Amino acid sequence: MSGPLEGVRVVDMTMNVMGPYAAQILGDMGADVCKVEPPEGDTLRGVGPSRSRGMGPYFINLNRNKRSLALDLKKEQGSAVLRRLLRQADVLLYSFRPKAMERLGLSYAEVAALNPRIIYCGTFGYGQSGPYADKPAYDDLIQTAIGIPVLQARGLGEPTYIALAIADRAVGMMGASAIGMALYYRERTGKGQAVEVPMFESMAEFVMGDHLYGKTFDPPLGPTGYVRMMDKNRKPYRTSDGHVGVLVYNDKHWKRFFTAVGRDDMARDPRYVTIAGRTENIGFLYDFLAETLMTRTTEEWLAFFRENDIPAMRLTTPDELLEDEHMAAIDFFKTVDHPTEGRIRMMDIPQTWSASQPGIGSLAPRLGQHSAEVLASYGFSKPEVAALLADQVIHTEGAG
Repeated sequence: MSGPLEGVRVVDMTMNVMGPYAAQILGDMGADVCKVEPPEGDTLRGVGPSRSRGMGPYFINLNRNKRSLALDLKKEQGSAVLRRLLRQADVLLYSFRPKAMERLGLSYAEVAALNPRIIYCGTFGYGQSGPYADKPAYDDLIQTAIGIPVLQARGLGEPTYIALAIADRAVGMMGASAIGMALYYRERTGKGQAVEVPMFESMAEFVMGDHLYGKTFDPPLGPTGYVRMMDKNRKPYRTSDGHVGVLVYNDKHWKRFFTAVGRDDMARDPRYVTIAGRTENIGFLYDFLAETLMTRTTEEWLAFFRENDIPAMRLTTPDELLEDEHMAAIDFFKTVDHPTEGRIRMMDIPQTWSASQPGIGSLAPRLGQHSAEVLASYGFSKPEVAALLADQVIHTEGAG
């Protein structure tokens, strides 16, 4: 593996989406990620269609560049194995509630006693100093708790969730970022530390950065909710034969648009010549756009927007995205041979680095595929590994 985190050892004690996504980012960046799974495996292994048991699409797309160690932590020998790993690891990433880690004998104090340089990072539901500390957390619950369904409804119809694990993935990225910065701090100071990345607070900041709005001020200068984003017509516009996304945004965009559609009067109207005026009148402008765009075809509007240098994109379905010309040109959706699952479609790493380009060294592993290999790389002898397999402390494909 190459990448900026080459040589960094990560013990990944996470399941489902948020933690595995954070760990996959670290693996993509070159870290050696050991995914510690219970003997029954990560719950997400069973989600979606699959060719082999435990190798569903959700799991495959969250767990590349990792090695799987199936370890029974209910056995004292399993806990001892994990502690040996932690003595040599650079990072412990977990997604259990902190009290669960304490019950496992893996509190920060206990792990730091084994390895003072370790970065001990928890991605879990709620900050531990508030009354929600012990609540369970899932993406839908966090979306509910921070008001995303209400924002999605825009005052119309029923509150709805975003059709993405938005909280899991956003906080997963934040967790990976926090680990990278903690490693940088350790390089400068030699000191490890505990880092907590709670979903509730992280997503509250993520969402309210847009929507604190008038209540940024005390006393308030208006309500919460960025009016442009909250307007019912902030959506792809219907054309005479489909839909198009367009963002007529700055002064030049609007002036060009008004002039090109024969509304010079609006181009001179003080209500629309500045972003402040347009924000106050955004509802009328979005209604105007919606009515105007229905008069031509999608292709006609896309050509119009290109000619007038106004940002626009065709409305694309997920299936169409797979065939998108830009994605095809950069070979983003690659078709590759998985060692056990046959031909699969894989997404490329979306970043480019001039000196330490990350890469994809391995695809998502079968449960326990690397149990013996991981332990050997952490210094376990062949007789020790054989004994752990015999006692069903570790499991691997075809054993245990």
